[in-house]
Amino acid sequence: MALRIDGFDYQRVPVAEEVALNVAVGGSGSPVVLLHGFPQTHLMWRHVAADLAADHTVLVPDLRGYGDSDKPADTGGETYAKRTMAADVVALARAFGHERFALAGHDRGALVAIRAGLDHPERISHLAILDVLPTLDMWDVLRGTSGAVGFHLYLMAQPPGLPEQLIEGSADAFFGHFLDAWGTSPEAIPADVREAYLAASRAAIPSIVADYRASAFIDVEHDTQDREAGNRLRMPVTVLQQDWGAALGYDAAALWHGWASDLHHRTVSCGHFMAEESPAEIVGALRELMTR
Repeated sequence: MALRIDGFDYQRVPVAEEVALNVAVGGSGSPVVLLHGFPQTHLMWRHVAADLAADHTVLVPDLRGYGDSDKPADTGGETYAKRTMAADVVALARAFGHERFALAGHDRGALVAIRAGLDHPERISHLAILDVLPTLDMWDVLRGTSGAVGFHLYLMAQPPGLPEQLIEGSADAFFGHFLDAWGTSPEAIPADVREAYLAASRAAIPSIVADYRASAFIDVEHDTQDREAGNRLRMPVTVLQQDWGAALGYDAAALWHGWASDLHHRTVSCGHFMAEESPAEIVGALRELMTR
């Protein structure tokens, strides 16, 4: 039986034509939506979601293309643009009767959350971002030999065919590399959860690659349009990041201030998988955010 978040109900919710999301639902109170990262599923929020459900309605979906959500074929257009995936999230919340909600995202889910905040400011009351930079800034700071940490970004940006073939040839080694290299507490991802992540990723290689490819092309176009128009995040924003700035030569807080005025930015001492490595810290930050 597939792993689930204890105490949560599961539903499949249509959000777009021929696309339904798998979502875990729990708790009651003001709504908050939690979006997972790579190479994970909604399960990464299992500790945080259970805590927040004490006084919030918590929606925890698998993003389109991931986990048990639908994986439409990439048409080469906007199928996996973060704009499209953000619209999924807004439709998901509306299906549960929530026209306005708090939103937190990690990694890939954070990029979707940023786009939701830019495209649907009237829907997002509070925004939490875990361990990413906005797309434009991410590509700007990955330069020279330090950019090697983002090798997967360049691999999956290549035209369809080669990236998928290479990853399919050693899927567990590829996805497992990130689970091993990006964390600082191996015990935070138990063996059964790790296998669930690997199995879900093996089953979603074309859509995962399409998601990353979109971030090298159409997502850059959308973010560039926002930057040129002076479009910014209007809601209270909390950003939690590892301190990669010293290694990659950038000031993360300064970059984020270019996108958000009401910003709380701080570094954390855990690894990339912070919702699993330090869930109490993440819950505290989210609760603090939602009082602003």
